[in-house]
Amino acid sequence: MSFPACRGVTLIEVLVAMLVFSVGLLGAAGLMVVAARSNQAAYLRTQVTFLAQSMAERMQANAIGVWNGDYNGNYPDASAQDCSGGCTPSQLAQHDRQRWSGQLKTFLPQGEASIACTTDGLSQVPGREQIALRPPYGGNCSIVVRWSERRIVDADALPQSFAWEFQP
Repeated sequence: MSFPACRGVTLIEVLVAMLVFSVGLLGAAGLMVVAARSNQAAYLRTQVTFLAQSMAERMQANAIGVWNGDYNGNYPDASAQDCSGGCTPSQLAQHDRQRWSGQLKTFLPQGEASIACTTDGLSQVPGREQIALRPPYGGNCSIVVRWSERRIVDADALPQSFAWEFQP
């Protein structure tokens, strides 16, 4: 027994099913691209937070260098200082600037930063005895890190920044 009116219906159903499946796969592929870019953006923001925390800890370990303003300025910095044999606070700050500049270049696309510390009206750098008292620094510092990040929608790079205020 044959059904002449049903000939070719199965082929059309298969083609429609393939079309629906293809559209679903295109949507899934687009979603994977957005997820990959979002993951990269989250990675960069994690790196920025790590870098800012790292420099803040370096500054806390060198209070005299912070008081003298040795960390203030723009990064990356071309300064070079070897502290393997010991350093003054100013030389240690220069060494920290060099290391942090290298990390900015390594971990962030077009990474740059600036640090500014204010002393809240203090006219002289305290002695070692005074620095042992807490808080060691009467002012505030700000770290601003800038980098380039690709947007989720298109391939254009968008400048991003992270600002952090702290007291070392």
